[in-house]
Amino acid sequence: MAFELDSGNTAFIIFAASLVLLMTPALAFFYGGMVRGKSVLNMMMMSFGALGIVSIIWVVYGYSATFGTDIGGFIGNPLDFLGLQGATDDQSLMAATGVPFLVAAGFQLTFAVITVALISGAVADRLKYGTWLVFAALWATIVYIPMAHMVWGGGLLGGGYLLADSLPMPIDFAGGTVVHINAGIAGLVLAVVAGKRKGFGTEAMRPHNLPFVMLGAALLWFGWFGFNAGSEFAADATAGRAWLNTTVATAVALLAWIGTEKLRDGHATSLGAASGVVAGLVAITPAAAAVDTWGAIAIGLVAGVLCALAVGLKYKFGYDDSLDVVGVHLVGGLVGTVLIGLFSTDANATWYPDGAANGLFYGGGAGQLVTQIIVALAAMVFSGLATLVIALILKATIGLRVPEDQEVQGIDLAVHGETAYETQGSGARVVTEVK
Repeated sequence: MAFELDSGNTAFIIFAASLVLLMTPALAFFYGGMVRGKSVLNMMMMSFGALGIVSIIWVVYGYSATFGTDIGGFIGNPLDFLGLQGATDDQSLMAATGVPFLVAAGFQLTFAVITVALISGAVADRLKYGTWLVFAALWATIVYIPMAHMVWGGGLLGGGYLLADSLPMPIDFAGGTVVHINAGIAGLVLAVVAGKRKGFGTEAMRPHNLPFVMLGAALLWFGWFGFNAGSEFAADATAGRAWLNTTVATAVALLAWIGTEKLRDGHATSLGAASGVVAGLVAITPAAAAVDTWGAIAIGLVAGVLCALAVGLKYKFGYDDSLDVVGVHLVGGLVGTVLIGLFSTDANATWYPDGAANGLFYGGGAGQLVTQIIVALAAMVFSGLATLVIALILKATIGLRVPEDQEVQGIDLAVHGETAYETQGSGARVVTEVK
């Protein structure tokens, strides 16, 4: 059937893509506020660097390698749409909803960017900026693109699922495995290989600007509506369900996180509220259109409590995940992905390949739960091993960490030749001192 442009859906996806693109600068504020004042600019520059590097990769070969003709179940043909050339709108990922090829490719670009940027929080305060840019390029190519193809592009964990004859197809509506589990396990591996910050566990490393953190969380919440509702590829009732579930689960997770803090520590903090928001957003992402309101409430509740508890694991196990990428994104992604197996419902699952996706609590048996667990584990193993190889190669060649004196002095001044605040020295004097 010939492609028919739907101007309403096209406008919706352009707007959704713009919202998701906003999430990367929002993440820069969220992460930037959480680090110490001497490295805030470096932290924010890591998000902006990812935006630049990954965007170029995506339009040159990333989209094609993700959604091109399947090669062995692991990757698409990078030559199919090289440079986003040679494609017709009939070949659009969203052709069925009347959205042109380039608009669909642009929407998916924003997912690739934010996924890479998320990892940076795990290695705040110590990673070389040049190494980060190289890592971003390699990880996007070797890890993100194959993972997205395997889950969303017809590869082994999605359309070509190895156990499709015996188990239901996996559900990842907007990125539980592709984005959050993927980035979360990568952050853990990179943090372990890079090593702990000087003073970790013995010095206070408090957020330097909590209003930045809350502003970033608010902007992330706003942008996330493009992330989740936009993943329906159309302005319809399913997109509305995704929007509503995103709001409900996030609100519950916020309250669950600060409630956990209050019971455990005696205080409900602004950092906890902002972190609870992100935990809820992460957890509902794979399930946004797969569960009803009660399912969204349950997912938000579990995510808020478990993620609040999980951020303390780094002190128990001794890994330095600076900004809790593991506790929020890995744990939150696992919560949302696995709980689909309990709470998914076919009430509005017109987007689902088989037209039905009932979880254990909705009469569907344990099949969907088993599928979700298998896919989550597969994503962790693939991303973890691939990230380990990349990190070890970079450590052995160009090095991962800045010198100790630069880490102590502050990466902003040592690496970027500027500081965030006037009390740390004027911009002009800083540049002179660096020269």
